[in-house]
Amino acid sequence: MIDIRITENPLNITECLGLAQDLSSGGIATFIGTVRNITQNKSVVRLEYECYQSMATKEIKKVADQAMTLFSVRNIVVHHRTGILFPGDAAVIIVVSDGHRDAVFDACRYVIDTIKKTVPIWKKEIFEDGEEWVSAHP
Repeated sequence: MIDIRITENPLNITECLGLAQDLSSGGIATFIGTVRNITQNKSVVRLEYECYQSMATKEIKKVADQAMTLFSVRNIVVHHRTGILFPGDAAVIIVVSDGHRDAVFDACRYVIDTIKKTVPIWKKEIFEDGEEWVSAHP
């Protein structure tokens, strides 16, 4: 099972865990990417995420499909925020479940690392003294 969501609404870890859980999976790995309050010694006021939603959803699905093939896991949930986020907010939640811990840890890392490299989601960091676009992808 793969569940992908890109939304301006707050992310819900309980919902993500529930979606990934099944009785045949003995291991669940999670990654929650949150907004830091400091980047490169600058105070972060907020982040603004933008994406080309249909393409980003399609690309995240490709990444999840690859992870399922490479690591033979059962379930992958990827929920990503867009819009304005503040320090402490969850920007992305990834949950992977399967029967064995090694596979879920490896798949979870693969999913976040590959999303950051390939998916068209852009982040603007707003500082007290300016702003900067980061993580621009294809």
